[in-house]
Amino acid sequence: MRRPGGWWRVKSTPEKVETYTRWSFHFFGVIEILALGVTAYGRTGVGLATALCLLVTAHAAVCMLVSARALDWTRGRRPQPVRQMWALVVVSAVVSTTAVVIAERGPSGEVETAAGSVYGGVLCYAAGVITLGVRGWRRRVAVVGAFAVGAGLLTFPLEMPLLASVVLAGLVMVTGGFLAATSIFSLWLLNAVYALDDAKETRVRLAVAEERLRFGRDLHDVMGRNLAVIALKSELAVQLSRRGRPEAVEQMIEVQRIAQESQREVRDVVRGYREAALEVELAGARGVLSAAGIVSEVTGETAGLPAEVQSALGWVVREATTNVLRHGDAKKVAVTVRMSEGRVVLTVENDGVAETTEDGLPGGPGGPGRSGGTGGSGLSGLRERLSAVDGTLEAGPVGRGVFRLTAEVPLPAAAAGAALGVAS
Repeated sequence: MRRPGGWWRVKSTPEKVETYTRWSFHFFGVIEILALGVTAYGRTGVGLATALCLLVTAHAAVCMLVSARALDWTRGRRPQPVRQMWALVVVSAVVSTTAVVIAERGPSGEVETAAGSVYGGVLCYAAGVITLGVRGWRRRVAVVGAFAVGAGLLTFPLEMPLLASVVLAGLVMVTGGFLAATSIFSLWLLNAVYALDDAKETRVRLAVAEERLRFGRDLHDVMGRNLAVIALKSELAVQLSRRGRPEAVEQMIEVQRIAQESQREVRDVVRGYREAALEVELAGARGVLSAAGIVSEVTGETAGLPAEVQSALGWVVREATTNVLRHGDAKKVAVTVRMSEGRVVLTVENDGVAETTEDGLPGGPGGPGRSGGTGGSGLSGLRERLSAVDGTLEAGPVGRGVFRLTAEVPLPAAAAGAALGVAS
């Protein structure tokens, strides 16, 4: 069973920003109802106040619908909500005209209060919302300007002075423009967050591609020359064999020797690719996390540790860093290496998470009912590597939004003394 608030934690950072933006637009509708509809009860009679409140509520509902569809259109999930925007224009005109009628025929003294507030308010909100569904600053300025001009023209049946009409149009222009600018900035911020997230994913893919290129380059350097020699000597052996020369056997023996040497060199390349040096992985993790905007702190000494211990712990750093980048929402990652009673202890701690990833590593949400340190191919793989050096691994949340992964590996007596000597 998902814990309260789990629906929020499972979202990525861009999804959280989108949810916040979407509900901010909906909250504008709630403010419209409270500011224009509910306050009418304190300014006029119950009948007229109820009518005005219902009109404002209907207008706010349409505004919420248009803002949601416009947000989906901005993210490329829906076509442009042209019909919904025209519907909002029609509803705004109807509500404004009704407010004018109420102001003309209603009891005296209520023109400048309830009906007047509804009249100008709905036009301001509509102008701010419709700009979400258009692109280009000229079109957005034209939308706000059209609502301002319409606000001024609709005042003529009220026989308002020209100066008052101009002031009202100016208020709609300024207020509607402010709401439009606020909405557009929210969309820009949301798109920027998604762009940064895409860049983060691209950076991870480029790192993988660069490593593949390095591996391919190493294989080419090792095998290219040897294969060329093997091909040349094989061709020479064929020619000598056709002529019945005994040197053909010597050439094939040389081909066999070069092939065996190439096989050994390939194994060395693959072994070097699979092994992870702790110092190199710590430096790489620091650089990658900094590039991703995550503060990283690395403390402790790695000198004097046996090669097999460094390789096992290097894999822990590599896997933990990868999962923080792919699944987490961490702002800070702390890596600590310390010696304790003949054991080396590596701790990787990050904030911004409350559960484990799909593979059991820190950095993201796991399935329902899962807890840190249980199951997962990632943890199983690390435990297998650590078991080769008699090491252990523990992982799990240690506080609100904090995940800690701890790997302990015993050191041989000589290595422990050398490591402590370096540390001191």
